[in-house]
Amino acid sequence: MNDDSAEKWFDPDATTFGDRLAGAREMAGMTQAQLAKRLGVKKKTLEEWENDVRGPRAMRLSMLAGLLNVSLLWLLTGEGDGPGEPGEATSYVRGGEQLLDEIRAISAQMTLNAERLVRVEGELKALLKASDA
Repeated sequence: MNDDSAEKWFDPDATTFGDRLAGAREMAGMTQAQLAKRLGVKKKTLEEWENDVRGPRAMRLSMLAGLLNVSLLWLLTGEGDGPGEPGEATSYVRGGEQLLDEIRAISAQMTLNAERLVRVEGELKALLKASDA
């Protein structure tokens, strides 16, 4: 994370997505392991996001914004509602829009998992049918 000066704190021109993600995570008082677990990803994946090696998919972005109490726009660009200034007391109570975003993200993940379950079940049935023949 860039800590050059108070003026550069989360400056969109001076920070990357990974810088903003790491900073917001720290401001939320979470370790990489804690945030990764809440997102359902490996710690290594979160490290890669914070190091700008690769970025999360859209569904995870929405979840990140909700969990870190920042706007999706801020997380992506540095513009909009961020986590506040260093040392500034920040309320981590999420608003209705953030909660709805998280519900949508969870719903999307559940839909993907349901589709995956149907596919895997079909593969298993075909495998069992082939072994009976």
